[in-house]
Amino acid sequence: MTLDRLKEILGRLPELKIVVVGDFFLDKYLVIDPNLAEISLETGLEAHQVVDIRCSPGAAGTVMGNLSSLGIGRLEAVGVMGDDGEGYELRTGLARLGSGVDHLTVTRDRRTPTYIKPMERSEATEVEKERIDIKNRDPLPAELEDAALEAVRHLVLDERFDAVMLADQVQEAECGVITTRVRTELAALAAASGARFFADSRVRIDLFRNMVVKPNRLEAAHAMGHSGDDAPDLASTRRFGQALAERNGRPVFITMADEGILACDATGTVHVPALPVRGPIDIVGAGDSASAGVASALSAGASLEEAAWIGNLCASVTIHKLGTTGTASPRELIDLLPLR
Repeated sequence: MTLDRLKEILGRLPELKIVVVGDFFLDKYLVIDPNLAEISLETGLEAHQVVDIRCSPGAAGTVMGNLSSLGIGRLEAVGVMGDDGEGYELRTGLARLGSGVDHLTVTRDRRTPTYIKPMERSEATEVEKERIDIKNRDPLPAELEDAALEAVRHLVLDERFDAVMLADQVQEAECGVITTRVRTELAALAAASGARFFADSRVRIDLFRNMVVKPNRLEAAHAMGHSGDDAPDLASTRRFGQALAERNGRPVFITMADEGILACDATGTVHVPALPVRGPIDIVGAGDSASAGVASALSAGASLEEAAWIGNLCASVTIHKLGTTGTASPRELIDLLPLR
């Protein structure tokens, strides 16, 4: 990857239109000052005192944040959220990122998925305590599947979006936006349309077809029948990645932490090493950052190897942003490339 080629690819990003489909969560940080703790007169238990509240889009919203930071020209969100305060905060946060929110279905029959993150403040930093999760644990109704599918078809077929990114974050089967039906019908749309489809999934990466997928090395191994819990070595990961690409019909990008990214298709694999660590790191959000970089680069005409390079650059920028779910801008990628 040369500097001129990186600038050429990044220069095309403002021309792109990308839709993110899936599980948008609200990340709600409650900053607690332990010095202000009180004892409840009613229960005798400690009452933690919140001195600050921060809200931001999480899960699929983190992907959206990274696409926004990269300067994608038009962004749209497709998902489902509750008719509640968390939903309002989430839509506001997505709009602040420059994303369209008209294709987000708001309903009283679902809760807005929320990660409530108590943060204990000290003199020097904030430490995250036990998280409180709000999720939907009932299957997604058919009419909400219809709404998501109709929105994606409209954006791809009528408005000619360049790319669709699927963020399958909910571990409970059929309870998130990417249900079996949604996944199957979007796979058919991916095969029939000219748009590029990308998928990331916490536990179901093996079920996606006709779209680029981005597992980590253990997820790729499990997708191909490996039952162990230890991450496979590079040679085995190459075999798993190429086999997954052949089965899926599209390239596979396998993230390997400090070993970088392995880009695979039916013809072979290419390994792009990670950039050197330059001090303390925070890996939260690195995978989403790499996903956004890879999808944006491929949509802008990059090769598999070039897309892996840009994914690595994005991840390297974000892991060095401590205490936050970081993003990477084109300027930061350009400044970082000579340090590889």
